[in-house]
Amino acid sequence: MSRVLLAPLDPVHDIGLKMIARGLEQAGHETVLLPPDLTPEEIVSQALKQGAETLLVGRTLGYGVAELLARFIDLADAAGLRTTARIGIGGMAVRRELAAELGFDAGFGPGTSVEEVRCFVERREYVPDPTRTHKEKADMTAGYDYRYRHAGIAGKLATISAMIEDWARVRTSPGVERARLRDELWDAARWRAREGDGALYEHYPALCGEVPQRYYATGELHPKTRRFTKEEVAGLESYLAETKARMSVLKLQHSRRKPLVFNQYGTGCPFMDIGHILASEAWGADGVVHFDPSWGARTEGFLDGFLTHQEDGTVITPANLNRIGAGLEKSTLWQVRAHRGLNTPETVVLAAKLGADLTKINICYGALGAGTDPARLTVDGYNAILYAKKYNLPFDVVTNEELAGVPAYKAFAGMLIVADLAVRLGARPILQPLFAYSPEVMIHGLMEDNYIDFNAAKVMALRGIVNAPIWPGAPIGFLTHTEDRVQSAMSTALHACLAAALEVDAISIASTDEAYSGGPISAPAKVDTLRAVQEGFRFLGQAGIAPTAAADAAAAKLVEGIEGVLDAVIKEGDFVAALHDGALGSREEGAYPGRAGKDTVRTVG
Repeated sequence: MSRVLLAPLDPVHDIGLKMIARGLEQAGHETVLLPPDLTPEEIVSQALKQGAETLLVGRTLGYGVAELLARFIDLADAAGLRTTARIGIGGMAVRRELAAELGFDAGFGPGTSVEEVRCFVERREYVPDPTRTHKEKADMTAGYDYRYRHAGIAGKLATISAMIEDWARVRTSPGVERARLRDELWDAARWRAREGDGALYEHYPALCGEVPQRYYATGELHPKTRRFTKEEVAGLESYLAETKARMSVLKLQHSRRKPLVFNQYGTGCPFMDIGHILASEAWGADGVVHFDPSWGARTEGFLDGFLTHQEDGTVITPANLNRIGAGLEKSTLWQVRAHRGLNTPETVVLAAKLGADLTKINICYGALGAGTDPARLTVDGYNAILYAKKYNLPFDVVTNEELAGVPAYKAFAGMLIVADLAVRLGARPILQPLFAYSPEVMIHGLMEDNYIDFNAAKVMALRGIVNAPIWPGAPIGFLTHTEDRVQSAMSTALHACLAAALEVDAISIASTDEAYSGGPISAPAKVDTLRAVQEGFRFLGQAGIAPTAAADAAAAKLVEGIEGVLDAVIKEGDFVAALHDGALGSREEGAYPGRAGKDTVRTVG
């Protein structure tokens, strides 16, 4: 047991000292808390008189306070107190470095635990509790059986899935053939050991478009892309080694286990991406999402090499994914998107072989909102799902076509079609409704009163249909964000709280500059949002957010609309034709059947 004197050098800010005193008493120490109106001379005198072994001083720093504290130490030295007692200083602006500079034996700033102070009092080294920061990868699909709660919709989806299977399994495409080569001929372990690519590139270039063919024939890269230099690679390795040596991670969640929080990266530069990922991990992100350039999604085949690109979106190559994946913390979930372009099935294979945990596949969004021919993406998406099953890679089914103007009920019908097909093929889909101020919402005034009801209705509707994991995105709060970083962070945090209250499994968040950035998104802007979400989770705890009755009505309307869309697809009798004819999103609503990969599908067998 030690005798501890606690002395506020501030007329009102002694709350921290009272909390510390209570904790030390519970640990068996004798504490004396002095009143807040004593002078420094009187505090030193009391410490000597009462035989204090530790003196803890609390003070909110302000103008001239550093000089005051330095004089306090001089006074303690002159009185001989330092020979019998150790002196610590705490307060909102205190840092260890400042405390040491002023001559104190320890400094305790914001976030200090009682255990840290107890160790100081007991002259023990403080070892942070590893359980506070220990994180493990979570399986979002665990505990979900994908059983339908809405028999009518289940029956309609079964009919459509059978329709897609019958159509897709007798067709192929260059993308499917490249994925087969990558699956059969490319060994990631041998490639990492610099033992080559096997026989992959004997056949691969012939299945590629013009840009990759030139690369494999002459070494010429995409015009906005270049290789990293040896010096840059050495710099990256040095940066990674130095940063990893002092790396620790936060947990954003307070008293709830979920939602997991994902942050997107894709500056074009893998080196900068790695820096952003490290910042995201340090500030609590549970997962990161690889964002590739739009031209890459519309190009047949991948380039190779460690490449940087001068515009948004980081080029998918084996070397780029391998470098990024190797820099991740062990607890970080890594998603590589495969949902929208001509490399969808090969992306799944490549990502899985390089250690990704998740991918993203949605035939409807890729065909109606991302520029890929519906027939091409149907056969590619079907095969991508088969590879996701083979490599045990869960994937979300995003509904970003809502951002083009497609009504939520149509986007949801498309999402459920892909999810049902996936379950029937043995894969593990995750439903990803938008939490966004979408064009449909704006035009029809669906969020005039609040941002809660319509977003909640989406989750309620999906839960009424099927028992499946839900991961709102992408990102949450999209189109509610402005160029005001405080507003943007707060909007994200409020949507995160709603997602937590609805007990969804994960969320994707944006950085605070994502809504207006004309260039690369910055790491501080990512930290802004992560900090805001952490504060939101702390604020909410186990409390709830209650939607109004309007949410129930909106959920019922969504389910009714989904049934109508599924009926229309069944009536069409051809899923690809239904995509072209607007059943899942029309031109008037902002959806346009894509053209990339048109006429590249052929029948087999």
